[in-house]
Amino acid sequence: MKRIEFLRNSFIATGAALAGSSLSAAAAPSESSLATGLAGKTFNLDYAPHQGMFANHAGKSFLDQIQYMYDQGFRSIEDNGYLGRPIEEQKKIGDLLAKLGMRMGVFVVDGGDNWKTSLTTGKKEFKDKFVETCKQSVEAAKRCNAKWMTVVPGFYERKLPYGNQMANVVDAMRAGAEIFEPHGLIMVLETLSDTPELFLQQTHETFNVCKAVNSPSCKILYDIYHMQKTEGNLIVNMDRCWDEIAYIQIGDNPGRKEPTTGEINYKNLFKHLYNKGYKGVMGMEHGNSKGGKEGELRVIQAYRESDDFLS
Repeated sequence: MKRIEFLRNSFIATGAALAGSSLSAAAAPSESSLATGLAGKTFNLDYAPHQGMFANHAGKSFLDQIQYMYDQGFRSIEDNGYLGRPIEEQKKIGDLLAKLGMRMGVFVVDGGDNWKTSLTTGKKEFKDKFVETCKQSVEAAKRCNAKWMTVVPGFYERKLPYGNQMANVVDAMRAGAEIFEPHGLIMVLETLSDTPELFLQQTHETFNVCKAVNSPSCKILYDIYHMQKTEGNLIVNMDRCWDEIAYIQIGDNPGRKEPTTGEINYKNLFKHLYNKGYKGVMGMEHGNSKGGKEGELRVIQAYRESDDFLS
């Protein structure tokens, strides 16, 4: 499942998902207890589900889904398409998160240029659009007390040498950091595997950008699923770039489903991150391996199993 599919689904679901919300729609904890045995207990790390992950239990309303997530022990959410939601919907999400004491994980800074050749070109039109979207993101972040925002600098410009493209991206990221820094916000640059046209594909490249920008508001989003595909050697590469990593996302490979469904030893990775003192959000940016309520309970159980690394 590609990131662009998550974005598309998020935008489509906005209107109907929040209309007529009723927090009482969340499933009874006892039902999930049959699968988890620990329903309601918080996790050792801060895993963040997204819209639709538990819709069969909680219903179509995103607000009811957030309540269900809380009832199962999750204390953060992700919402890639949050910036595209109407302001009133953003406020409702923010109000509920504040009421429950939950954190907002990333939403995507997307002005429409993320999935094409854009910032690598150095063209003013793309930089201006990026800067304007960053400004909009500051206001959106205030409505839900968000701290992190995903940034994707687009595709290669094959007509330019790599060094020129890197300089153009660094220049744009500095402009974004200048906007976010006064507000204590962090744009996290994501290294992706969806297509070889994406400019940032390995962690050391994103590390290079962040070091060049040299701002607390420009850091790395380390997506374990993508990095298993493009470079592997997960723990070593995370440790090499650790001082620039501010956010982590999850997905097993192959398939981009919940932990325990693929080749990645998530229990070991989670233990490593815990021992390093990571206190940030762990975005659950993956699909469910099974459909219906059974699949949703399996997601919760997979996180209970993988999070059980202290015994």
